[in-house]
Amino acid sequence: MRKWGFVALCAALGGCVTGNETVQFRPSNPQQQSLMRDGQPALVSRQRSSVVLVRPASRQLQANGRPVFVVGISNLGQVPIDFRVAQVEATQHVAGSDHVMQVVTYEMLLQEEKNRQVAALIVGGLAAGVNTYSASQAGYGRYTTTSGRTGTFYSPTAAVIAHNNAAAQNEAIVAATVETGQRNMSLLEQSVIKDNTLMPGEWYGGQLHIAPPTEQAGGQKAYTIVITVGNDRHVIDIAQAPAGT
Repeated sequence: MRKWGFVALCAALGGCVTGNETVQFRPSNPQQQSLMRDGQPALVSRQRSSVVLVRPASRQLQANGRPVFVVGISNLGQVPIDFRVAQVEATQHVAGSDHVMQVVTYEMLLQEEKNRQVAALIVGGLAAGVNTYSASQAGYGRYTTTSGRTGTFYSPTAAVIAHNNAAAQNEAIVAATVETGQRNMSLLEQSVIKDNTLMPGEWYGGQLHIAPPTEQAGGQKAYTIVITVGNDRHVIDIAQAPAGT
């Protein structure tokens, strides 16, 4: 239990997600215990060779967003055991029927971030194009004399200043976009749970992202996450409902 600090660290990496729903855990067998950690619900599930600790990554979830949980896993056995994200199952229970919820893997999140970066670069390119066009028009102007004559003029100095400013702004746009993308990809690498072999006595964990559950007329959504560690199956029952209900 002293390793809960690791789980709290992973939760911090998830950032602050605002929303209007919360989750509660329902122990599904005598080897599970629901508890509170730092004001948040959590669940400890113990099987023969492993312990799994689960808590939400943020205090509230977005109503239609992906639930994100921080999962900590400990190998209690004497031999290495494997955790595979592909073996994690998520199922929503609706009116007596079960519906599969997609587990959003690190690779999927990474691809989403790459797509976002492409879109950001396109938008940044459009902004850079506007800057470049505006700079190309700089230096040109019109004048009116006291006698009423009008005409045009061109200032090379003003044009150079405008071009230099546009180049600096365009460089800043690209640099900021690249920096944000690199930071987001680094955060995914650090925080999202991945396949891992746990040595005896080792702890491992990270964020587990699940596809959003479908809306229910009664407000509460019930779903189950099954986390397989070696030969152990940890069945985590969750109720998600509007905050304050």
